[in-house]
Amino acid sequence: MKYRSVFDIIGPVMVGPSSSHTAGAARIGLMAGKLFGRTPRLAHVTFYGSFADTYRGHGTDVAIVGGIMGFDTFDLRIPQALDIAKERGIEVVFETSDALTDHPNTARVRLEDEDGTFEIVGISIGGGTIEITELNGFPLKLSGGGPALVVLHHDRFGAIAAVTGILAKYELNIGHMEVSRHEKGKQALMAIEIDDHLSKDVLAEIERLPQIERVAIFGE
Repeated sequence: MKYRSVFDIIGPVMVGPSSSHTAGAARIGLMAGKLFGRTPRLAHVTFYGSFADTYRGHGTDVAIVGGIMGFDTFDLRIPQALDIAKERGIEVVFETSDALTDHPNTARVRLEDEDGTFEIVGISIGGGTIEITELNGFPLKLSGGGPALVVLHHDRFGAIAAVTGILAKYELNIGHMEVSRHEKGKQALMAIEIDDHLSKDVLAEIERLPQIERVAIFGE
């Protein structure tokens, strides 16, 4: 693991007590909430390894729920996240699992409402840094080492070209790209790591494409 700065070690500005168990969990929740794109009716969270053993004492539970609702690591509402979720009509279910995972700080977040279900798996690797390892069943390895565009889309001819064409229009260079699908003509995924910041104009233009379901930025 290469650290970009000392803040990757000591952690971000945050509501404590732990950068890995609190700030990291909040960022996993943030990513899930961004990609779901709306207020869920159910947030089902499964903790593994060290998360499963200590999630109450380290505030992992309130942090991940706060993240789902859009609270950043430093948001002072995080300690009250479970009460706020209840006020917003979000049912929260926590589960622990003794299944072996690649990293001890692993969480699976499933968000649901009447329009659909979304699931993400993230790991907190220390200092508030996270990796996303799975998204709606698609395997991933997004480290947050730089900005990455995560795009869920319909598997249609020209979808990838349309997205990369917009990036080229704004002179954004692609450093790494993963594409995958479960089944021909169904839901597919693009994960595109780029060298520069993504502006709101770029995101808005991508979101307007007819094949696109959801778009989010990871690592910014």
